[in-house]
Amino acid sequence: MRGVRPVTRRLLAALVLAASLTGCGEAPDSLHKTQLLAMGTLINISIWTQDDALAQRAINAVTQEFTRDSERWHAWKPSALTKINSAIAAGKPAALDAQTRDLMVKAQAMAAASDQLFNPAIGRLIALWGFHSDDRPDDPPPGRARIEALLKEAPDMTDVHLDGDRLRSTNPNVQLDLGGIAKGYAVDLAVDRIRKMGVTDAIVDAGGDLRAIGRHGDRPWRIGIRNPKGPGVIASLQTRGDESIFTSGDYERYFTYKGKRYHHIIDPRTGYPSVGAASVTVIDRDAAKADAAATALMIAGPKGWRRTARAMGITDVMLVAQSGTVYMTPSMAGRVEFEAQRPPRVIVNAP
Repeated sequence: MRGVRPVTRRLLAALVLAASLTGCGEAPDSLHKTQLLAMGTLINISIWTQDDALAQRAINAVTQEFTRDSERWHAWKPSALTKINSAIAAGKPAALDAQTRDLMVKAQAMAAASDQLFNPAIGRLIALWGFHSDDRPDDPPPGRARIEALLKEAPDMTDVHLDGDRLRSTNPNVQLDLGGIAKGYAVDLAVDRIRKMGVTDAIVDAGGDLRAIGRHGDRPWRIGIRNPKGPGVIASLQTRGDESIFTSGDYERYFTYKGKRYHHIIDPRTGYPSVGAASVTVIDRDAAKADAAATALMIAGPKGWRRTARAMGITDVMLVAQSGTVYMTPSMAGRVEFEAQRPPRVIVNAP
């Protein structure tokens, strides 16, 4: 059985989100919504304003932002990032624009805080698993010998060096894949841009991962959290002012071979898809940080997520284990409203 294509999966998540945003008594001319395809996913934009002209200008600005970012940070189609990777492989420095440099600084900081569980330098390993493709066929997983050969090279973000607007690496095995942070960073850029235009109430949602500002009229935005173990949502929550809500899950991109499913979140320690967690949802004001943290905590799993969350400065976490048990920090537990079927829950502080 072939895994659902990533855009299709994200469309389903986006539709769940869209359903959670509607409500009774909504003024039809106040909520402006549109969709676009960028960065390999479906972008949903929701703006609450009675100023139609402002809403259209903001939608155009977000569209421009995501289109440009898609061209800069795509991991395998021709982009600024693939040029950077070519320079690294050739042992040459690569020039960076200001925002790509800022993104690299954030990626290094998140990698260091997570003890390299979030590791954008393992692009060769991700490609080996076939996930540098829009539609991976159900071919066999890579052999252990090939995985172990890449693990011996063990590139991480300490091999990436920034000198002004130049990036270099002395490890030619580094291949950058910013899929665990670029989407969040692009969401931050888009929200910051429309806020400067005068938008105070909006959601910019990239395939179910989003940043929300302001309110939905006279009430907060309500966000659905996808159920990783089945259809629909497992829970929902209301946003508070300016927040980013990001989820990593084993259902997003995967393939099935001989009845076993292999997902795209690769543990840099083992070279195989992470185990133990089905999904992780985090809340933070910084969308780039939330994006990277969701990936790192997914890899850390039920046994290690508390330590990693503390190190990364994340206080709101919900991890759904493969067993179905839900682990939450107290602050997250105080906000999440579960659907009719309440799963077993464990509420614990980060150590």
